[in-house]
Amino acid sequence: MGVKNAITIKEELCVGCGLCVADCPNSYLELDGGKAKPAGPSCIECGHCFAICPENAVIMNNYDTSDCEDAVPMTQIDSDVLLAAMKSRRTVRRFLDKEVEPEKIKKIIEAGRYCQTAGNGQTVEFTILGEKQKEIEKTCVSMFRFFFRVGSVFDASMRRRTIDDNFFFKGAPLVIIVSGKGDMNRGLASSYMELMAESLGLGVLISGFTEGCLLLNPFLRSKAGLKKGRKIYSVMVIGYPAVKYRRTVPRKPAKVSITGGKSKSF
Repeated sequence: MGVKNAITIKEELCVGCGLCVADCPNSYLELDGGKAKPAGPSCIECGHCFAICPENAVIMNNYDTSDCEDAVPMTQIDSDVLLAAMKSRRTVRRFLDKEVEPEKIKKIIEAGRYCQTAGNGQTVEFTILGEKQKEIEKTCVSMFRFFFRVGSVFDASMRRRTIDDNFFFKGAPLVIIVSGKGDMNRGLASSYMELMAESLGLGVLISGFTEGCLLLNPFLRSKAGLKKGRKIYSVMVIGYPAVKYRRTVPRKPAKVSITGGKSKSF
């Protein structure tokens, strides 16, 4: 369902170039008398018209746009450096005893907030465990020690694994839970956030074990402050890494299927 009166066009600034009309993904805008105008209640508030207008004639009525900036194209980032950095990314499980600065946490959240979402749903939420982090980890550790005691009777690998008090968060100072509606939206947000964290000199562990505990224990979900009906996509354990990886690791070739042709590797 679209939003009514989501966009206002400043007629005195609109030059009727039609860029906003052509770029609107939901056919919300039209040219009328040489000016852009809303055509009906179908706006999804994606902001394409706001971003593309050369005269800054678009007002998004439901948003504070005071912090909007001039666009910075991704081409300003050297593609070879970016790819090399992405290939160098490692999951970190050893962290320094050092707090993550608030300004860096804000940048990580901003990266997740600005990722693309299907239909501009903007359904992703971010939960920082904060003062509850140690308590939640303690509960998770207790749960897993029980599961491993039972499982070790049947699985020798479980007998070799030690569940210490820092098994889940590895001594990291920051845990952010990414939740919401729509798997793609939550996944994109987590990826954006991880790249931002890495660029800030931080390491990231996506803790599937913690996600499992939260899924199994409704009381724990409530303690973490997760709303009912919100699906967890990732539990991001973040901190300054206590380890340095010196080279990329091998990967199998990418398998690419070409429609109407044979599969090939790149």
